[in-house]
Amino acid sequence: MACIASSTMTARVSARASAASARRATLSSKAPVKARFASSVATKSSARRATTTTASAAPLVGNAAPDFSAEAVFDQEFMNVNLSDYRGKYVVLFFYPLDFTFVCPTEITAFSDRYEEFAKMNTEVLGVSVDSQFSHLAWIQTERNAGGLGDIAYPLVSDLKKEISSAYDVLTEDGVALRGLFIIDKEGVVQHSTINNLAFGRSVDETLRTLQALQHVQENPDEVCPAGWKPGDVTMKPDPEGSKEYFAAI
Repeated sequence: MACIASSTMTARVSARASAASARRATLSSKAPVKARFASSVATKSSARRATTTTASAAPLVGNAAPDFSAEAVFDQEFMNVNLSDYRGKYVVLFFYPLDFTFVCPTEITAFSDRYEEFAKMNTEVLGVSVDSQFSHLAWIQTERNAGGLGDIAYPLVSDLKKEISSAYDVLTEDGVALRGLFIIDKEGVVQHSTINNLAFGRSVDETLRTLQALQHVQENPDEVCPAGWKPGDVTMKPDPEGSKEYFAAI
């Protein structure tokens, strides 16, 4: 009996030792997983910092506008739009989040209703979203009082692959564009940019005013336009004496 009891005790001790060894092996095998996860998080965090640094290091304003070729809808027809084809004209390029939304149609129709004012200033307007050209067409073919756009006076560009939004640094993590607006001059250089968050729209009046100021200083390179300048207002010479003369005149 003593031999049997001793044998049973030895078996139990051996079993407990084996179980403890197995748990240690399991915990040891999980450690690399945690390490890999931590490494992955660190890599993603580092990548985000690198992206931010890259974007801030090369602002678009003052540099050539990223060129693109994409499908678009204009006059209820599909067409191809190449930004470079607009060389020799000014371009107001604006991004909006999505078709069939709420703030977006107020902006798109506002620019369309005043398109002739832009045309008189040798300026074309292009709207861009990540929707397909088919979605654009369906929205245009829907009347305004039914949540659509109706006919508009300029092309809506499809950025389905999100390459244009990425190039202009307006693409969100959710895959839609912020309300970015860029004024590109006749040489294809970005001269102005604004980016609004999703919940509030932009001003056509301010876009026109900014365009007028830009064209004035390009036509009069020895002048600069002060805050809120409109055609007919006093400009100034970009030097200390010119600044004094400006403030004396207002």
